[in-house]
Amino acid sequence: MSAARTAAIQLIARKSPVAIGTLPQHLPATFGANVFGLEQMRTRLPESAYKALRSCMEHGQELDHALADQVANAMKEWAVERGATHFTHWFQPMTGSTAEKHDSFASLEGGKLLMEFSGKALIKGEPDASSFPSGGLRATFEARGYTAWDPTSPAFLRETTNGSTLCVPTAFCSWTGEALDEKTPLLRSSEALSREAVRLLRLLGDERVQYVYPTLGVEQEYFLIDRDLYFLRPDLVATGRTLFGAKPPKGQELEDHYFGSIQPRVLAFMQEVELELWKLGVPVKTRHNEVAPSQYELAPIFERTTVAVDHNMLVMEVMKQVAQKHGFQCLLHEKPYAGINGSGKHNNWSMSTDVGENLLEPGRSPEQNMRFMVMLAAVMRAVDTHADLLRTTIAHAGNDHRLGANEAPPAILSIYLGEQLTDVVDALIAGTGRGSERRRDTMRLGVSVLPPLPRDATDRNRTSPFAFTGNKFEFRAVGSSQACGRPNAVLNTIIADALAHIAGEIEKTKAQKGLEAAVNDVVVELFKKHQRILFNGNGYSAEWHQEAHKRGLPNFRNAVDAIANFGTRKNVDLFERFGVLSSKEVESRMNILFEAYSKAIAIEGQSALSIARTMILPAAQRSQLAVAQSVGAAKACGLDVKVQEKRLRDFTARIEAFVGGIEELTAQFEHAEQHAGSPGEHAKTYRDKVVPAMGKLREIADGLETMVDDAEWPLPKYREILFLQ
Repeated sequence: MSAARTAAIQLIARKSPVAIGTLPQHLPATFGANVFGLEQMRTRLPESAYKALRSCMEHGQELDHALADQVANAMKEWAVERGATHFTHWFQPMTGSTAEKHDSFASLEGGKLLMEFSGKALIKGEPDASSFPSGGLRATFEARGYTAWDPTSPAFLRETTNGSTLCVPTAFCSWTGEALDEKTPLLRSSEALSREAVRLLRLLGDERVQYVYPTLGVEQEYFLIDRDLYFLRPDLVATGRTLFGAKPPKGQELEDHYFGSIQPRVLAFMQEVELELWKLGVPVKTRHNEVAPSQYELAPIFERTTVAVDHNMLVMEVMKQVAQKHGFQCLLHEKPYAGINGSGKHNNWSMSTDVGENLLEPGRSPEQNMRFMVMLAAVMRAVDTHADLLRTTIAHAGNDHRLGANEAPPAILSIYLGEQLTDVVDALIAGTGRGSERRRDTMRLGVSVLPPLPRDATDRNRTSPFAFTGNKFEFRAVGSSQACGRPNAVLNTIIADALAHIAGEIEKTKAQKGLEAAVNDVVVELFKKHQRILFNGNGYSAEWHQEAHKRGLPNFRNAVDAIANFGTRKNVDLFERFGVLSSKEVESRMNILFEAYSKAIAIEGQSALSIARTMILPAAQRSQLAVAQSVGAAKACGLDVKVQEKRLRDFTARIEAFVGGIEELTAQFEHAEQHAGSPGEHAKTYRDKVVPAMGKLREIADGLETMVDDAEWPLPKYREILFLQ
C-alpha cells in the first residue's frame, strides 16, 4: 500500500468518537433556543406589534417602518444578549448554496460605540450582486442587488467558537426587481397556490379557510468519508465525486448496511448535528444507515414549505461543518461512488389550511372526500400537463448519474397512487361502483358510496418519482445536493394552475347542474384525460419505458435535454400567468442551468486529466517497469516466462490505451472550451464530447487499478473509503 494511504489508515485506526459536551436533558427547552421565534416575539414585543407581525408572517404582508423598527430592536437585543456582534441577510442565490455578508451592530455617536439595528437594516440590505449567476439578466458591471427580509422564515443565530451572528432569511433581487435567488419564486408561487386554493374551496362551500400554504418534509441522504482519505482524492475535493475507482470486493451486495447498527464515530457526528439543528429550530426526527456503505439519511418533521426549504439549506450547512469537527467530510453529491447507490432528497409535499386541515388527507365525511378527490385531480392534471417542467427542476450534472439507475426513480415522471386509490379513480372513470366496499352503486363524489381511504391502505413504491404516501406526495427524484426551492416553486405553480383550471370549469356549470354534479363532471373528465400519468408498477423495468413512450409521456434522458425545455412558450406563459417568473427571469434561469452544467463537466474534465497525467499514469509506468525488469531477469536465467510476458503485454496495452484516452479527453475538452455558441449549445458539446471521453478514460483507469502494484497506486481505493470510519 502506498505510504500516503498507509498513513491515513493508521490515523483512522486511532480515532474515536468525538465528545460533544453535555447533551440536552430537556429537548423542548433546547429546540429553537437560537431562533427569534414566536415565543421570543411574544415576550419582547408589545402585544399589538406581535399580532401585526404574526399577520405579516402568515399572510406574506409587508411590514410598515414603525413595526419594522420595533421588531429590529427586539431582535438585536435578543441577539446581543446571546453574544452576537454582527448580523447578516442570509439568502439563496442561484448557486445551490447560501450567501451572507456580515455587518456589525456597531455605530459611532459622539465618539462612543453603540449597538444599533434599524427596521430599515432589517427589511432591506444591499450586497454586491455582480459575481452571482445572472444568466444574462444584467451586465456584469451592474453590481447593485437587494436583499429583502422574508418574515415567513424566522431569524436565527449561528454560533461559533468566537461569537454569534444574527442571520435574517431574505429574498434577493436585482436593482430593477428581477429575482436573483431561489426564495423569491418560492414565495411568489406559495401566494399563487393559496389564492387559487381558497378560490376553489369557496366554490366547494368552505367559507372558513382564509389562506392555504404548501407543507414540506425533506429527507436528506448523504455520504461520509474520513477526511484523511478525502484529501488524498483530488477528484472528491474538486468535484464531489470520484472520477476513478475500481469496484471493490464488497459493496452493498450483502444488504447489511441499510438500517444497520450505526458506527460510534458516525453516531457521535449525527448526535451533534441534531443538537445544532434543534437549537436552530429544525425539527429533525429520523437518522439511519442508508443502502450503500458509508451512506446515511436525516429526515425532519413537516413544516411550512418556505421555512422547510430554509431549514434544508441549514441541514446541509450544519452537516458539512460538524463533519469536519468529527474528522469526516460530508458528501452531498448525487453519485460520489460508481457501482453503489447514489443519494437523493425525497421531497414530501402537501397543502394545509389556516384552520389546520391537510387538503391531501382522505376524509371521513362525503364533503371531505369530495374535496380530497378534487385535490387529487388537480395533482394528476398538474404532473401530467407539466411533466416536462417538473423534470427540469431536477436536471443537473450530478443527478444524471442517478436518475433511472435502478436506485432512484426514472427520469420519466409518473404518479403512484396505490391499488385502492387507483381502483377508486378507475371506478369514477367507468361510472360504476367498482372499488367500493360498501355498495355497488354508481360512484359519484360527495355521496357516502365513496369508500374510506385509510392512510396506509397500500404499499409504498420506491421506483415511482411522484408517489402518494397517505396524506402527501413524495417527489423522490430531487437530487441530494440540490437547493429544493426550485422544485417546490415549480410544484406550487403547476398545482395553482390546475386548481385555477378546476375552479373555472366548475364555475361554468355549477349554476346549471348544481355543485355535486358540476364537481363530479369536472373531476371525472380530468381523471379520464390524465389517467396516463398513473403507474403503480416497476419504474425500473424496460417495459415501463416502452409503455411510457406509447402513452406519450416525456422522457428527457439527460439534464441538457431537460433544461432546454424550461424556456418553452408554454412554461413561460404559466410562470407569467401566476406572477412567479417573468420571461426574462425564465430565460436567465435556463441559461444559468446550462452554465452550471458546463462548468461542472469542465471541472470534472480538468480534474480527470490532471489525476490521469500526474498520478495514475506515472504509477502505472513504475509498476510496468518493475514487471518488465522482473520478466527480463527471469528470461536471462533461462526460465519460462510466457504467461508473465503475456501479462506484461496486456499491461502495456492498457497503459497505451490509457495514454490514448488522455489524448482523446484532452482534444474533446479543448474543443468544448473553444466551442462558441449559446449556453445551451455549449452544454450540449460538453455532454456529447467530454462526458463520453471521461467515461472511456475511467474504464481504462479502473482496469489498471486492478493490475498496478498496490504500493504504487496513489488514490485511496473504494475498499478503504467506503468502509474505514
